[in-house]
Amino acid sequence: MKRRGFEICKGYEEKDIHLPERKTKYSAGYDIEAAEDVVIPSFHKGVNPTLIPTGIKAYMEDDEVLYLYNRSSNPKKKGLVLANSVGVIDKDYYGNPDNDGHIMFAFYNIKEEDITVKKGEAIGQGVFSKYLVSDDDNAGGERTGGFGSTDSKK
Repeated sequence: MKRRGFEICKGYEEKDIHLPERKTKYSAGYDIEAAEDVVIPSFHKGVNPTLIPTGIKAYMEDDEVLYLYNRSSNPKKKGLVLANSVGVIDKDYYGNPDNDGHIMFAFYNIKEEDITVKKGEAIGQGVFSKYLVSDDDNAGGERTGGFGSTDSKK
C-alpha cells in the first residue's frame, strides 16, 4: 500500500528527473530539484514570480499535506525567496486534470542581476506533515483544477 511519496509527472518521464530524497537520516525535508534551466529575472515592481517546474508530483494520506520550503542558502547565495513563503500541496492536488499535480516553486529574485537555475539543481525541500481540522469542519468540495484552483468560484 502506498502511503506517501513522489512520482514523475506526465510529460517528464523521459527527462531524467530525480525523485526527491532526504540527505541524512534526521532530515525532515526531501530535497527537490529543478526539472529544467530557468532564468529568474531581477525583481522590480510589477514582476510576477517565476515558476520553476520540478517534474514531480506527491501522493499522501487523507490527513496529510506537503509543505514546500526554500533552501536556507537560496536568499543569501542566489537572492531567491519564495513568493508565497511556504507552498502547500494538498492531497487532492495529486493527479489533478489540469497539470497532473505538477509541483512548482514560485520564486522572486532579490539580486540586481538575473539568476539562472540549472536543471538538477536543488531549489527547495518538501516536508510531509499531518494536519488537524476543526470540530465544525464541513469541507465537502472537490478539486477541479491545478495550481491555485482551491479558491476558484465555479
